[in-house]
Amino acid sequence: MTQQNTAFEEQFGGIPAVWLRFGSFEAAVIPSVGANLVAFRDTEKGYSYLREPDQDQMDEFMAAPAVYGIPILSPPNRYEDGRFPWNGKVYQLPINEPATGNHLHGFLHDVAWTVEGFGSNDLESYVTLSQNIGEGHAFYKYLPFTFSVTLRYSLSSHGLQQQLIVNNTGTEYMPNLFAFHTAIKVPFTPDSQSSDYTAKVTIGQRRELNERSLPTGQFQPLTPEEEQLKQAGVSPFFAAMDNHYTAEPQNGRNYMELTDHRTGDKLVYDVGTSYKHWMIWNNNACNEFFCPEPQMNLVNAPNVEGISAEESGLVGLQPGELYEQTSRLYPIAAQK
Repeated sequence: MTQQNTAFEEQFGGIPAVWLRFGSFEAAVIPSVGANLVAFRDTEKGYSYLREPDQDQMDEFMAAPAVYGIPILSPPNRYEDGRFPWNGKVYQLPINEPATGNHLHGFLHDVAWTVEGFGSNDLESYVTLSQNIGEGHAFYKYLPFTFSVTLRYSLSSHGLQQQLIVNNTGTEYMPNLFAFHTAIKVPFTPDSQSSDYTAKVTIGQRRELNERSLPTGQFQPLTPEEEQLKQAGVSPFFAAMDNHYTAEPQNGRNYMELTDHRTGDKLVYDVGTSYKHWMIWNNNACNEFFCPEPQMNLVNAPNVEGISAEESGLVGLQPGELYEQTSRLYPIAAQK
């Protein structure tokens, strides 16, 4: 029986959350931990598409929210020695990855977000969350720009839509760098194994990374498995991956497609073409989840020379300007 379309507040693992239901779909967002969308499910089929923290993993989730659900990263990934040159100035970010001496993942994925509203109707169930960055905010302490970020998640017959809006409310040209460390559960069906799955991602070239996980400026040839990854698909666990790729949209779309060959079901993650880079991380080929991460900018982009801002994704917003991008996670049922 299809459940009623609704949006409501209820806990997830003991933490206040906003739940969305539409048809057979269900999703949960935790506002207090980075507006992380920790669950996206098909309740009729018993499918769970994201890596969710179990009830007994909530402490682990609180300690490392970036490896569950859909966390938002800004500025994303790594910055060498915490240096962030921008528009004639050099800002210093905290070094929070001692092993590499880099800054990692920015300031939005673990802070509390404001719930602007939630609701449902015949077309969708939705929640809107916001972050206002200014004096007193952790982001502003290191990158003193004034802006707002709005995340809107909605469930409909077309699956889960994510809308990101950034508004430069200040007086200076500001960096506009975002990514999503999306953790996809493999298998997402209850009776399949990870070996039943192949993934396709619209990657282009692979960037060489040094021992500090920073781009060297060189490209590496794709392995045969990586060629399969961008074409017909390959196991997302063919090797341990923490790899940085250019995005190369196919047929006008920039996406990941995960197929369960036992059931014939697919999950599509269509991310929009302004994400010009993919990070793919599979936690040492763990056979439980992998992260196809759409990323606007090249890792360490402000410190990389000899590449255009358009290619590196080192883009910004003038005062009053808006940036918007939508992404969608949706299933394709097995063809009968």
